[in-house]
Amino acid sequence: MQRQSRQGRSILKVVTLSITVSLIAMGLASSVQAAPGSWSSQVPSVMVAMSDRVSSSQPIVAPSAAQVGNAVIDRIQWRYEAPPASPVNAWLCHPEQCIPLNSMRGSTMALAGKHADAPLYFRFALTPGQRPVRVQGLQAIVNYQ
Repeated sequence: MQRQSRQGRSILKVVTLSITVSLIAMGLASSVQAAPGSWSSQVPSVMVAMSDRVSSSQPIVAPSAAQVGNAVIDRIQWRYEAPPASPVNAWLCHPEQCIPLNSMRGSTMALAGKHADAPLYFRFALTPGQRPVRVQGLQAIVNYQ
């Protein structure tokens, strides 16, 4: 009886050790996959000419050196410049979602969890009766995990 009890405790120790090692390995693996980073990109200016038609920027993509892999967006900082007397309606878009921008620079976590290697783009529109404007200095900085 005593021998069976020792064997049972030995098996329990081995199972506990296996579970502990597995949990540690999973933790290390997930921390490697979730290594944070960032990438930044600028795109050419956009002429916004109509109020009833949206003008889109060229795609804002991660540089090849960024090695984003399967990372997801954490925070995005953006910047663009429009003439002071000519505000435009602006959005920052990911293939899955667009978010309205209420200023010419800022940051957002509204796209958190989306794929960090997907192209982003700006969209702009004029208010009715507004004269055409050139929007320039288009930049996005993507922090990812």
